[in-house]
Amino acid sequence: MSHDDVVLVGIDGSPASLQAADWAAELARTHGYGMHLVCSYAVPSFTAAALDGGYAALDDTAIADGARAVLDEAVERVRPTGVRVTSAVATGDAAAVLVDLSRGAAAVVVGTRGRGGFAERLLGTVSSALPAHAHCPTVVVPLRQSPDGDAEAPRTPRVRRIVVGVDGSAAAEVALERAIREAEAWGAELTAVAGVPVGTGAGILAWLPSAIDHEAVLRDVAEGLDVVVDRAVAKHPGVEVRRHVLDGTGAALLTEFSTAVDLVVVGSRGRGGFAGLLLGSTSQAVLHHAACPVMVVTRRCDDRADAETLGRRPG
Repeated sequence: MSHDDVVLVGIDGSPASLQAADWAAELARTHGYGMHLVCSYAVPSFTAAALDGGYAALDDTAIADGARAVLDEAVERVRPTGVRVTSAVATGDAAAVLVDLSRGAAAVVVGTRGRGGFAERLLGTVSSALPAHAHCPTVVVPLRQSPDGDAEAPRTPRVRRIVVGVDGSAAAEVALERAIREAEAWGAELTAVAGVPVGTGAGILAWLPSAIDHEAVLRDVAEGLDVVVDRAVAKHPGVEVRRHVLDGTGAALLTEFSTAVDLVVVGSRGRGGFAGLLLGSTSQAVLHHAACPVMVVTRRCDDRADAETLGRRPG
């Protein structure tokens, strides 16, 4: 499989990762992709008090067998979808393994609240920040729970409504392009949202002199949003994008929208700025509090696509 036709999924046996596999299977089916399921583990070697002063390593046979059993369960779970599935047990840090494999994937999908805090760890440390370092879009799927706190029974996930955060940055434009492609594939409604915290109180722009017309600021941002969206949809005739410029921060607005849509798409440079903060404070707010799956798209994804397009040009 090439990067154009496979969805990579991190599996750890938890209900969260299995629900992520459900979502990934529907993503793969919708786009005509295949799936590659990966369960990774890391066992450190240690110095043994052997007479010869050599080293001994923990026998990981049982762990590898357990990982394979977890994968087999996940494969059987998604097999009824008809999506072609491959799987592999890998050794090494889960995030590092997925980042490396993401070079050959169309998207990578993980679940939150996994066993041992799998996805939380991915998002909580710089060295393991999968959304920041992946070479393709990353989708983080929150665990669906019933009122009694148990994982909900599996259901076929569908994406009918998508919201994308747009702030005028190049990274956000990459996210907008991806969101449009997802809307086309799913036949979903798409809404582009720009947040401008101009209100009183703790708003970032609340320090503006009273003579400044906050409504005029919102209108100016709305005009800029129209320019960006119109340019993006020009390449996708037939796709309609609703536009909203609202008073508030990007994180708060997208988290609120996540309760009413099926997918939130955000861009990230991997550092600084609105989208960059997705992997800092904003990312913790959106990725950890969103009620629906969140797709993080970095500039690295766009750069890879550009490079491969150039590589396919004749001459």
